[in-house]
Amino acid sequence: MSPRTNDGAPESERGSEPADRAAEAMPEESPALATEGGTDPEAGAAGSAADSAATETATVETDRAATEAATGTGDTKTDEVAGEATDERVAAVRRLSASGRRRHMAQLAFCASALAVALTAGAIVVGAVRDDGGAATVASAPVGVSPQLLAGGDLDASITALQDHLRSQPKDFGSWGTLGLAYIEQARTKGDPSRYPQAEQALDRSLKLRPDNDPALAGRAALAAARHDFTGALKYADQALKQNPYSERALASRIDALVELGRYEDASKAADTADSRRPGVPVFTRYAYVHELRGDVKTARRVLEQALDTASTRGDVTYVATALGQLAWNQGEYDSALTYYARALAADDTYLPALEGRARTQAAQGDRAAAITGMEQVVERYPLPQPLVELGELYEARGEEGDAQKARDQYTLVDAWVSLARANGVNADLDTALAAADHGDKEAALKAARAEWARRHTVHTADALAWALHVNGRDEEALPYAREATATGYRNASFLYHRGMIERATGHGKEADASLKSALDLNPGFSPLGATAARKALEADK
Repeated sequence: MSPRTNDGAPESERGSEPADRAAEAMPEESPALATEGGTDPEAGAAGSAADSAATETATVETDRAATEAATGTGDTKTDEVAGEATDERVAAVRRLSASGRRRHMAQLAFCASALAVALTAGAIVVGAVRDDGGAATVASAPVGVSPQLLAGGDLDASITALQDHLRSQPKDFGSWGTLGLAYIEQARTKGDPSRYPQAEQALDRSLKLRPDNDPALAGRAALAAARHDFTGALKYADQALKQNPYSERALASRIDALVELGRYEDASKAADTADSRRPGVPVFTRYAYVHELRGDVKTARRVLEQALDTASTRGDVTYVATALGQLAWNQGEYDSALTYYARALAADDTYLPALEGRARTQAAQGDRAAAITGMEQVVERYPLPQPLVELGELYEARGEEGDAQKARDQYTLVDAWVSLARANGVNADLDTALAAADHGDKEAALKAARAEWARRHTVHTADALAWALHVNGRDEEALPYAREATATGYRNASFLYHRGMIERATGHGKEADASLKSALDLNPGFSPLGATAARKALEADK
């Protein structure tokens, strides 16, 4: 059922998606997957009657080597070393997260340096990460593995099955494409960008075997979006849609790219087109987000509720319920938010965005102890900038002995994640700007915000640049960006708070009080530190 059944409009955006959907979230170059020493892994693949047995044998061996390199399933000592190096990199931020709660800043700085060394060591893209230590063996997947395999349960097991299948069927372009999408999803669900080079390898291999196959092109669009290369995401989505106008992944990625490039009118039209061609959860959730960006919360909620009613898989239920929880939290409707998060966690009690949302809502309701416990559990498994900053601010707000150091540790971990992300092709400027403006190098925050604004003009980049300018004492320059961030009608308490503080600093007292009051009226617990600062500013102005 189309969202336009009850209302004719557009909408879009992202967050996290269920396991059978292409992930979104983070750009940089990585080595080619299937080429070693300049050898084309497909050389001689076509074969001919004139081919000698020796040439055929060489081709088979080349294909096997390429497959093992791409899937990370080789048995050589080199593969083992590469796999260990990748395991080390992947575990680095998680170890940092654990150590962050029990070591001092000097130790964290040492760990961050070690992480940087590990990231630049060799074999970044060689060897799939084996969270089980490589011990598990999964039965071969059938020929032409369907992407729906990824919706069936354990994503790691599905990836292992795909790897096993591709060892014996290295020319199955469809399974290479599915493996690439699986790596993207694994990166999202584990907060681990080191999967992205592996995804790139698998998708490149699929396109080498079958040029212009639309699933792999759609996968490239999803990968580019995950790396925050939204211009690239739009290019690949358009290429995929040229091959298959009904590709759900390409339609969804196209909306995402247009939203993240700040082309909201085009995103609205793209959402309408996607809705007419492939109505379903991925399109509905994006359709809702486009409306939310325009301040049409009523339509956004209705569409998401419709999506939840039509959700048929555990992953879809979890994802849409979490999106509804986030929408409710944004409006300060905390009881409703907790109800939706509970529904999401009833479907999957390990779903980290729902756990994070629940902790954030508990903090807003004043249950700081539960919020800290919940957010600590999140960052142990999902050490991304936003939850790390949120946990740090919860420590600061609590203010017990040792909390100041604990907070600083979380902010240091953001830098470690940024290093890991950039080493794996992710543009992390927006994350850097948001975290560093309040809790790090203010000049670095401004540099990152300017770089991101140069690439794309969105409400989020406008807000980040405004706030980075503010913390650097450049309020007159910041004010137009703060106003632009709130110009679409998007109801975001943090944006209103930032605007109010900048208006206050520029002598617009009446406007400042109105903005700060709007922020607190909308979502009185929008931030452990920001909400307190807003109240103090209003009190001081009385």
